[in-house]
Amino acid sequence: MSPEMSLFADFFLVLALGFFFGLAFEDFYSRGGKERPGGVRTFPLLALAGALLYRADAERLLPFSVGLLILGAWLTTYYWSQVREAGSEGHSNAGLMVPICNVLAYLIGPAVMIGPSWVAIAVTVGAVLLLAARERLHQLARRIELAEIVTAGKFLILTGLIMPILPNQPVTTLTQITPHQVWLAVLAVCTVSYASYLLQRYVAPQGAGWWVALLGGLYSSTATTVVLAKRAGTDPEALRMAQTGIVLATAVMYVRLLAIIALLNWALAVALAPMLLILAAIGTVLAALRGIPSRVGTTQLGTTVPTNPLELNAALVFAVLFVVISVASNWVNAQFGVSGTYGLAAVVGFSDIDPFVLSVAQERAGTLPVSAGAAAVLIAASSNNLLKAAYTVSLVRGKGSLAPAAALALLAAFGLAAAAWITGLL
Repeated sequence: MSPEMSLFADFFLVLALGFFFGLAFEDFYSRGGKERPGGVRTFPLLALAGALLYRADAERLLPFSVGLLILGAWLTTYYWSQVREAGSEGHSNAGLMVPICNVLAYLIGPAVMIGPSWVAIAVTVGAVLLLAARERLHQLARRIELAEIVTAGKFLILTGLIMPILPNQPVTTLTQITPHQVWLAVLAVCTVSYASYLLQRYVAPQGAGWWVALLGGLYSSTATTVVLAKRAGTDPEALRMAQTGIVLATAVMYVRLLAIIALLNWALAVALAPMLLILAAIGTVLAALRGIPSRVGTTQLGTTVPTNPLELNAALVFAVLFVVISVASNWVNAQFGVSGTYGLAAVVGFSDIDPFVLSVAQERAGTLPVSAGAAAVLIAASSNNLLKAAYTVSLVRGKGSLAPAAALALLAAFGLAAAAWITGLL
């Protein structure tokens, strides 16, 4: 593209983004019946002014800086006038959104000129979305507890400060897993679980039964099975939802395992993808045969919301379990070979399989063949399905437990068959 055509395209992009931003700004503030500086005419002009002043001296930016100071001085005057003006309820009628939006409109022009164009587009769209979602964001902020914000802050500190300084070399001959890999595994599991937790608590519609199983499977299919089975055991009206939800949660578990493994070991994820996706599809079909419940009582949904998975004590416990299982896997593999790893997979399936699955995914190349690692993951998942089937039978009781328990046993059988096929036994 010639320089003239490039400038022509930049001019129209600046004008379009300013108009788009101003349209959203004016529409938002017109609902309150009060005028604010800025809008569908002002923002395009501010964007064009910023672009022209930037081009006037692109090296020293003197004209652009003077324009920004003038705009800032005027907005400061406006802001203080709003601070002194009391609202009808005696509260200050001031807010930083109006000055910030005006300054942002002024910066659109230079952002387009500097490039790449997607930066200016992304910033403008993001500003419009934040402006339009004001009420929903305020409602969300009021719903989130302070303890959760503090916990998430601690997690971010440990992620940004601790993880980069952890050594990425083994610190003991008992395992090839490094401290960096241990913490990376913790972050992988906690991130998936935390996203599911937030969606389940703050986004999922009240009374949507399939949300319980879907998000519960991303969090922990075992915990979801226990919660739904207990509910069905005490409330016969929840039986149908529990039967469907238990199987659906296990179907989602396969997708969750695949996603976590893909973050740590792409080769293993590629080897497992066909089997895990097929098992997830089979589980979904088995759940659909029972019928996806459209609504359940709000108390049923509330009892399935798990505790915050970002509690640091839980993360540290997971890290310890991960190291212990990694050491055990290395010892078993050294003493009994691959068959010993399969046996350990069957045993750990009757507890939390995440540490074992992640220890397999984090194994150094050559320590455990990819096919053997894939088979071990399938065996652990199948063993865990048998555990969930036992939970279902013991908690639901009666004929109501037969359908979900049989579905879980069938998934376990398919998983073991897939493991046998990968290892060449079938």
